[in-house]
Amino acid sequence: MLPEMQALLEKERKINKRNKVKNRPIVVMTYLSVILFMGMFAWIIYFMVHDSESVVANSANRRQDAFSDVVERGEIVTSDGTVIAKSEMDDSGNESRVYPYANEFSHVVGFNEYGRSGIELQENFVLMRSHVNVLEKFQNSMSGDKNPGDRVVTSLNFDLQETAYNALGNMQGAVVAIEPDTGRILAMVSKPDYDPNQIESVWESVHSDEGSGSTVLLNRATQGLYAPGSTFKVLTTMEYLKEHPYDYEDYSYTCEGSSIFNNVSIRCSGSTAHGTESLADSLAHSCNTSYANLGITEDMDSLHSVCERALYNKKLPFDQDTSVSKFEVTSSSDISDIPQTVIGQGNTLISPLHNALIMCAIANGGVLMKPRLIDKVESADGALIKKEHSSSYGQIFDSTEVSKIIPMLEGVSTYGTASGNLGGKPYTTAGKTGTAEVDGEGHLNSWYVGFSNVDNPDLVVCVLVENYDAYQVSGSYIASQVFDTYYNGKGDSQ
Repeated sequence: MLPEMQALLEKERKINKRNKVKNRPIVVMTYLSVILFMGMFAWIIYFMVHDSESVVANSANRRQDAFSDVVERGEIVTSDGTVIAKSEMDDSGNESRVYPYANEFSHVVGFNEYGRSGIELQENFVLMRSHVNVLEKFQNSMSGDKNPGDRVVTSLNFDLQETAYNALGNMQGAVVAIEPDTGRILAMVSKPDYDPNQIESVWESVHSDEGSGSTVLLNRATQGLYAPGSTFKVLTTMEYLKEHPYDYEDYSYTCEGSSIFNNVSIRCSGSTAHGTESLADSLAHSCNTSYANLGITEDMDSLHSVCERALYNKKLPFDQDTSVSKFEVTSSSDISDIPQTVIGQGNTLISPLHNALIMCAIANGGVLMKPRLIDKVESADGALIKKEHSSSYGQIFDSTEVSKIIPMLEGVSTYGTASGNLGGKPYTTAGKTGTAEVDGEGHLNSWYVGFSNVDNPDLVVCVLVENYDAYQVSGSYIASQVFDTYYNGKGDSQ
């Protein structure tokens, strides 16, 4: 090859080499751009298939309101088929939401205006979807009619809800009834209540100067926080069983009606002297001095751990708004806080739903099932769209300790503080009563939380009656009516 040709080729090689170096960042950026584009495309496909519906279904997404242009909001019904919320159209084509049983389901079902609440909020997206057949959709489209929305079938039982509502009467408080092995909520009542058919006037009233202090819209079952009173002794007992697995039956205390613990005066109800009692007797008779006596010996850090496992200081695993229950005492707390805390007074606070869930876990061998209000979703013509399934939150109590406390809780009904209302029934019950001081003026709240059919638990009922001192209607009395309805064959439909 001629020297001139070789020199030319060498020059070309050097130019190509320099160009490769210069072009390398461009090639890298090109590949990165292609990879980024493919990644974004893949994410869009994943979102459309997997996440888009959940985003639209979010109760905060205002896009849902646009569905009302083409869909008539679906019905909400009880598990036994009773319609408790529906939409009606007037002659001018205006749609209105109607609640056939008015106040009876007001808090749990909620309302569909002013931001929505209850099931109306929780299932808003579902109620605004329509899965009727294609032919019906086509006919509605041609005629300009809306498609009927899907139907939400709740776990609520009409007879149990009605019984709980009527039993609470004109008192303030809450009632919750749950299947412990499934988490299905069969009844949820809160009073004072309101008529959701008149939500406009109710809303105006509570936002007026005169009604600014009203709590009528508050769902006390899920958002009310109260001192647990003696129902907290269930957890104090669980801690004692944890610390004394082999000698808890040897516990003995002689109650004289009142005594001093850590410089704090503790007295039993009515200053009743219960005499010498075992641990089981102390729980059955709800002996404050006995529980203060054993409570001051307990490891407060361990009790705090037991309470947090039982969901104190945590959000409840529930799809509606709930308040967080509070338990503060630890080993570093002032020892004068302990006597009141272990008997359910002090700064401890709990909601009725939470108290029910603690008893559900005990009835279910220590395993808590997540509470739920929905059984299934159907199209307006009855086709199954989605079926809800029960799911476990996890083991929150040791099963061995649960097996030890259940006979003690049964004693509350057979010879203890609930025996007057729940003793001698054709079904067995196990639970705990409680009377909590509200202030220093003698005002009291009455609690009951327990379950029925002790060997194979069917139903947990939690009742909170505010101002028991004024009404003299106890939580255990109201619970007995709910249990009676259940076993009269009215409250066990699935």
